[in-house]
Amino acid sequence: MDEARVLVFSEERQPERLDLFVGGEMPGVSRVQIKRLIDEGLILVDGAPSKASARLRGGEEIRITLPDPQPANAQPEAIPLRVLYEDSDLIVIDKPAGLVVHPAAGHASGTLVNALLYHCGDLSGIGGELRPGIVHRLDKDTSGVMVATKNDATHIALAAQFKAHTVNRRYLALLHGLLTPTSGQIDTEIGRHPNHRLKMSSQGRQTKTAVTHWKVQSLYQADRLSLVELRLETGRTHQIRVHFSERNMPLVHDPLYGGKIRTGALQDVQLKKLAQTLPGQALHARLLGFVHPRSQEYLEFASDLPPAFAELIDYLTHKYTDESL
Repeated sequence: MDEARVLVFSEERQPERLDLFVGGEMPGVSRVQIKRLIDEGLILVDGAPSKASARLRGGEEIRITLPDPQPANAQPEAIPLRVLYEDSDLIVIDKPAGLVVHPAAGHASGTLVNALLYHCGDLSGIGGELRPGIVHRLDKDTSGVMVATKNDATHIALAAQFKAHTVNRRYLALLHGLLTPTSGQIDTEIGRHPNHRLKMSSQGRQTKTAVTHWKVQSLYQADRLSLVELRLETGRTHQIRVHFSERNMPLVHDPLYGGKIRTGALQDVQLKKLAQTLPGQALHARLLGFVHPRSQEYLEFASDLPPAFAELIDYLTHKYTDESL
């Protein structure tokens, strides 16, 4: 059955476009999807169809009809998943490095979405035909904890938590360079790189605020490497990779932001060999915490470093422990 929502544009508010207002109230729904709903007459202002650009001036009633999600074009595939938690509303998985999150150009199948459709049978439809259930994402070669949703209400509620920066997201990264001071934050704007279509940049177009907090875990002085824990306020595409590469401290073995070149120049042959076994950048989403939309209980999930990353850190730990004896 189609889901209906009614919003009221307060008379105290400043005038605002219809699509922007609805987008602010429904953060799990993209602006493109909102425009499609408006164009199809599924968003009414005071009972009448409107345009996305229509100005709300105060007192209007906005009725939104969310149609039942259509079956996703992505096909279920029997890809193994490590499930950390699952109920009727959502699923938390430990994503391996190398697994693409959703179908895209060059990755029509073999993605996390394909695996989730096989495992769950159904996912929320708000993410669209190729991204059902996906509230947030990890880069292909970033491992760790992710959550996906099975219905639209859960999707909208979780998306609101991500937008409000109340989701607890912690990452571990190994950087080239010695990061000082031992803690701090980077607060920049990030958007699509003006010249490189695959990269993001603080000098990009249509930028959005990106905030990363860091805390140094270990400094490996002789090899000029830093192991850091990162806490994200925002979740922009390639946020961590951009923030540190633009400080001339790219992630170890990052093929896109200069880390792979720096890794190839490491003097310690065994260290270089271990780093080059990583499928991509040395980045792991080790912890994810959020409030369950239905139970209102705070849930938190952790993931151990994957074997190649763990072996690299073990080598550095033993090397520097031995040298200190």
